[in-house]
Amino acid sequence: MTKPAKPMLKLIWSEAHWEHRAEEARLIGELVRNADYKRVMAEIADAYEDLARLTKAFQRAAKKEQQYRARDRYVIGPDGSPLTVADLPPKDTKRWVIRRKAQVVAAVRGGLLSLEEACERYTLTVDEFLSWQRSIDRYGLPGLRATRIQDYRPQPNRET
Repeated sequence: MTKPAKPMLKLIWSEAHWEHRAEEARLIGELVRNADYKRVMAEIADAYEDLARLTKAFQRAAKKEQQYRARDRYVIGPDGSPLTVADLPPKDTKRWVIRRKAQVVAAVRGGLLSLEEACERYTLTVDEFLSWQRSIDRYGLPGLRATRIQDYRPQPNRET
């Protein structure tokens, strides 16, 4: 069984390529003496010009689609509002408050960022990120607090 072909992600030939081919066809049409060949070469040149126009239109549409997708990609943040890449904490964040940690976890869980992208962007270790995720799963947002842990996390029984 053969694998299905992957969709083409970019055009192989540019608009300029097709315009050049149309110009060549017109020049050949001028050089030949046979009227039928002249007509055929003119039709070929017109077809190349159509391909140039279609290529340009496709490139414009692809650019608009890319802008549309980039603008509208979001996940639901920890507070229930839409969260986009632009809403994420700055890359140079040093002070990690609950809200910022929760936003990064929501972005990774929702697919806005990959785990690798988040760790690289914020210079986190995978273990550090996973600890944030575990804390949210176990204790909710208060589990991300760095202080007063004893108030919301059950402590193991220690015998003295």
